[in-house]
Amino acid sequence: MQTLIFIAIAGVAAQLVDGGLGMGFGVTSTTILIMLAGLGPAQASAVVHTAEVGTTLVSGLSHWKFGNVDWKVVVRLGIPGAIGAFAGATFLSNISTEAAAPITSLILALIGMNLVWRFSKGRIRRDYSDRPHSRGFLGGLGIVGGFVDASGGGGWGPVTTSTLLSLGRTEPRKVVGTVNTAEFLVSLAATLGFIIGLWSDLVDNLAAVAALLIGGSIAAPIAAWMISRVNATVLGGVVGTAIVALNFPKVLETVGVSFHGDWIIQAVLVAFGIALTLLGVRRYRRNLTRALAEEAAGEATSETAGGTEPGSSPISEAVKSRT
Repeated sequence: MQTLIFIAIAGVAAQLVDGGLGMGFGVTSTTILIMLAGLGPAQASAVVHTAEVGTTLVSGLSHWKFGNVDWKVVVRLGIPGAIGAFAGATFLSNISTEAAAPITSLILALIGMNLVWRFSKGRIRRDYSDRPHSRGFLGGLGIVGGFVDASGGGGWGPVTTSTLLSLGRTEPRKVVGTVNTAEFLVSLAATLGFIIGLWSDLVDNLAAVAALLIGGSIAAPIAAWMISRVNATVLGGVVGTAIVALNFPKVLETVGVSFHGDWIIQAVLVAFGIALTLLGVRRYRRNLTRALAEEAAGEATSETAGGTEPGSSPISEAVKSRT
């Protein structure tokens, strides 16, 4: 029972992160399941992806209802992502726990580093060209994202969402909505791979799947409330730092680098992550001040020319998105 409570807490924490960043349910819940609930890397990933079949379905339907989904991109990204996820799940199911642990820790640590680095930039807005991505690019991105997601226990959002946002062709709400909808196919394919490779382990952990799903469902409305009130720069930096600090020492141990306790390297990583997070907050505030000044100047020009309604500019929408 105590383990199930830990897993439910993992679901709550992961959903809060995912609600604030548009990514992170898999990587956060997998890290917590491995560290606190004592599950192996393959078992943790199987539990997470089975639970995500339900959460991503609800998320995709919600985004579709609010017009945040580009169905062409869902197909071009999601189908290759499903192929990559099935391959990743099969790979993880067929290696030993001892071999899987450092691989999973490395993937999680790299994802955490990506989160810290991304949010340290403190970006406010970007001009969106709305130019479509090529089939080859989306297919390659989907395969890589799906494989990383299944073999590392998470990573679909950090790989695909971060990449598409960094290119600046599509507004953030459509990137997040489309990627989350495509993730249903990825989670479904990963779960199928784990069913084939880890059927008995998955059956043994069905209670964990239910606990994770319940925890995530409870946190969903809180996350929806939180996203409009918590600075994503702070949340992304803190979560990324925690993931790196928990997983990177295990990577170092694998290559023969050890300390007198993991706390030494963890303290260094936390200090470095905090420094980057504070830098991101500083940049965010500077960019926010600049964006508001540009908006005010634009509104003044529009009013002089008899133009648009105040607060309807792209800068306003970007400032509201807080990322």
